Amino acid sequence: MELVIPGVMVKRQVIRMILGVGIDIIEIERIRKSIDNYGEKFLNKIYTNNELEYSSQKVNKYQHLAARFAAKEAIAKALSYSGEEGFNWKDIEIYNEKNGMPKVKLFNKLNNLLGSDKIIHISMSHSENYVTCFALLELKEGN
Repeated sequence: MELVIPGVMVKRQVIRMILGVGIDIIEIERIRKSIDNYGEKFLNKIYTNNELEYSSQKVNKYQHLAARFAAKEAIAKALSYSGEEGFNWKDIEIYNEKNGMPKVKLFNKLNNLLGSDKIIHISMSHSENYVTCFALLELKEGN
């Protein structure tokens, strides 16, 4: 959107709108118990190969798996604006950039839903027993 005022130069601005937010908190122990009880069936239903590989390299793999679970739940809540019901857990992948910042990659119908004009931001945090994630879905217009 460009504002035109005679005799005044105004830079083009990016307009951003929040479409959805989501938050989730989970006990790390709950994820550990699910893995103990259901093993590979649970892991392969929820996590992508990249998420499993990343988490398995960590000292407390359950903490990292719980963080990814919480992130997927928070993202699902943020995407609920669309009315989209039902998705495959593996259609959401959480990865970390080299600086440690968590990022989201969507696949299949969720990727199509997101399109190039929307972005998801996430922030994750943990304590000894809990993991939480906040997700924000943003619409971008202009450049």
